[in-house]
Amino acid sequence: MQRRNVALVALGGFAGATSRHAIAVVLPVTFPWGTLVVNVVGAFLLGSVVYSVKRRGAISDRIRLVVSTGFVSSFTTYSTFATETVALEPTLAAVNVAGNYALGFLAVLLARVVVRWAS
Repeated sequence: MQRRNVALVALGGFAGATSRHAIAVVLPVTFPWGTLVVNVVGAFLLGSVVYSVKRRGAISDRIRLVVSTGFVSSFTTYSTFATETVALEPTLAAVNVAGNYALGFLAVLLARVVVRWAS
């Protein structure tokens, strides 16, 4: 693996992890809002990258590494989602699971619409 690629992933990863932390600190902790927000935004960003590449090959390998492999991978979090969900009472846990998956899926579909519109 090239050092430049590792540096690009590390740069994106640092930005993603610190952004996720900032959002978690700002949002209330009565429900895992921070994790929900980052997972949905991350799904939109990753969907945008995937559809941009598929639609028009418009994203360079460097940008893809920084955004997809670095930023989005560190910004979104399945392990925190799972841990926070288990800690919730059953009704809220079901809402959290449904919200993360439904909104994440909708975010990817929205990304596809946005990429098509911008093309």
